[in-house]
Amino acid sequence: MPQSPLKPDKSWPSSRGAYVILIRLDAPATVNVERLGHPVLPAGVYGYCGSARGPGGLGARLARHHRPTKPRHWHVDHLTTVGEIIHAVALPSGDECSCVAALMTIPRVVQPVSGFGSSDCRHCRSHLVAFPINWSISKLTTSVNLAISVEQTPD
Repeated sequence: MPQSPLKPDKSWPSSRGAYVILIRLDAPATVNVERLGHPVLPAGVYGYCGSARGPGGLGARLARHHRPTKPRHWHVDHLTTVGEIIHAVALPSGDECSCVAALMTIPRVVQPVSGFGSSDCRHCRSHLVAFPINWSISKLTTSVNLAISVEQTPD
């Protein structure tokens, strides 16, 4: 099981908010969730937008995602237990649906699994996106950071 090169960061805020994690799968991964139809995601890089509203806020949620062994409670756990988190962005007071909308403005980004991470969301088709397979990590992180910063800028 791969370890994330991006280690949990003690500076992650304990406030509530949204986050984006980029997960690299080096091999296909099956999401064993009957409601989603047990989709198989091909190797590649995926972005997941989530929220942290519970105790410990963003810091606690991001630290949990970085643990390689954990109960599979959320859809994204099926990816973080077999993939590698290569980037994380914490957005205090942010909204996961706005994060999804921002990522969908990036050219050639798609939502590969309807309902993934969004079973309680009335607005989004999915909270998981897939990035083009030929993009470098640098291009991915720059594109995500730019899209998120534009979305979070007040009018």
